[in-house]
Amino acid sequence: MASYKEIFGTNIEVLASDPANPVTGQVWYNSTDNVVKGAAATASGAWATGGNLNTAKYLMGAAGTKTASIVAGGDPSPNLALAELYNGTSWTEVNDLNNGRYWVAGSGTSTAALFAGGDSPSKANVETWNGTSWTEIADINQARGGLGTAGTTTANLAYAGRAGATAVVSNELWNGSSWTEVGDLNTARITFAFWGTSTSSIAGGGYNPGSPNVQGTELWNGTSWTESGDLPTTCVALKGFGVDSSEGYAFGGTPTPATTATLNWNGTSWTEVAAMTVARSDGAGSGNANESGLAIGGYNTGVIATTEEWTGAGTPLVYTFTDS
Repeated sequence: MASYKEIFGTNIEVLASDPANPVTGQVWYNSTDNVVKGAAATASGAWATGGNLNTAKYLMGAAGTKTASIVAGGDPSPNLALAELYNGTSWTEVNDLNNGRYWVAGSGTSTAALFAGGDSPSKANVETWNGTSWTEIADINQARGGLGTAGTTTANLAYAGRAGATAVVSNELWNGSSWTEVGDLNTARITFAFWGTSTSSIAGGGYNPGSPNVQGTELWNGTSWTESGDLPTTCVALKGFGVDSSEGYAFGGTPTPATTATLNWNGTSWTEVAAMTVARSDGAGSGNANESGLAIGGYNTGVIATTEEWTGAGTPLVYTFTDS
């Protein structure tokens, strides 16, 4: 029988820890765990259990990736200001927001994030996170909660949400120094799935007080919003993550009770994929790399602290080889 070196031209690497970014087919010996490991692509996407938040919460904002995220704000404490960082394993409390709030939206990375809006009452506050502390910057023009944000600390979009008791279509663009009103959405909505950039973002589902729940999806191209494929059913309080409007994932939400459903967006339509372990609504989502992300906290008969980690189809996962 041919050896590994004869087949691949190299010996199996001996490493003290797993490589940070293994490639499909890579094999190594982990000298700390005393096992042989390898990386193989997933046949289909799957959720795995992650570390619990230190404080159970919902209606908060989030930004970052599956291995490096920040959450801030939320409920059940009125105007919660708490912030926590995730390192891929556990959450650590960090400096609080300057202005506590719930129904706040976050976007960016774990070291450069922008959190906007909020509720109780509707708020226009915007703060940026630099990896250590929060800084207040120019307010959005339309105070609101339950909105979406997409982009970075220097180029961002704040859209939809609730001003007082009214859902709005307002859409504002951040250029690093000020907010400017740009093309409105076609349908007013609050507490919906959102992700993307300042030139390519998405709004899926949501709620419009006094009207039927929103089933439609809208895409932003940097100039205007265009209606696209509907969700399979109307759903509110769902959240999501993705790179831009061409692909991403939405999860959870309600009608009552909260659901475990996960939906993949391919740029045109939604397809149901593997369900979460824990049903949740009004949690938070983060993630934008290699079809991976987090479902964080939320509400399911009570406020929850659980985190689930999503790894999309085709993404390398680490496996341990055994003799059985």
